[in-house]
Amino acid sequence: MSETVSFGYEDVAAEEKEARVGAVFSSVAKKYDMMNDAMSGGMHRVWKDNFVRRVKPREGEQILDMAGGTGDIAFRMAKHGAAITVSDINQDMLDVGIERAVERGIDGLVWSRQNAEELSFPDRFFDAYTIAFGIRNVTHIDKALAEAHRVLRYGGRFFCLEFSTTEWPGFKEVYDAYSHKLVPKLGSMIAGDAESYRYLIESIRRFPPMPAFEAMIRTAGFRHTKVEPILGGLVAIHSGWKV
Repeated sequence: MSETVSFGYEDVAAEEKEARVGAVFSSVAKKYDMMNDAMSGGMHRVWKDNFVRRVKPREGEQILDMAGGTGDIAFRMAKHGAAITVSDINQDMLDVGIERAVERGIDGLVWSRQNAEELSFPDRFFDAYTIAFGIRNVTHIDKALAEAHRVLRYGGRFFCLEFSTTEWPGFKEVYDAYSHKLVPKLGSMIAGDAESYRYLIESIRRFPPMPAFEAMIRTAGFRHTKVEPILGGLVAIHSGWKV
């Protein structure tokens, strides 16, 4: 019997998820950043700024931004002089990022199509590994975390920005109603694709709670792990060190 994994609220064969997630992001790539603004009221920009401040990119460092597609995190880190490799499994998302970099006159980024579960980079190559709103779409999260640990140098740091489940009473119910009922409608109006945004919301609900995901990071070999909830855990910054 083949292994099953979550695709939103569905359970699908593991080999099927990668293709279906790929279709989602190919569909929404052109409107991805516009939809992020619409869905979060622009708050995703604040979350990303806060995330990069936690990463503390420095001149001369090699940093891998995984699932970095449209370049939002990479553009912020590049300002600090670090050498950034932007990787994504989806070429359509990378193409949007490359186009945005050209428009902004941002040079020096490396763009590389990669599967987070099977990176082509050598061991102990990067000083930091970042992934923002991407790890919940990976088929085998444990494999992606193991690869992140492998490609980091000793003393390297792992940072993940991801949606979770808010623990604020009242707000949780309001957000659940908003996300399930209104976000697919926004997806239909702005991106012409309600189903892809329905998946993105459902994938948040299927993602492990903050303590469980932190435990997965530790299991991958990271130490000094930390979770910083935002809006009661609606979003969280997870971090760990390779020592």
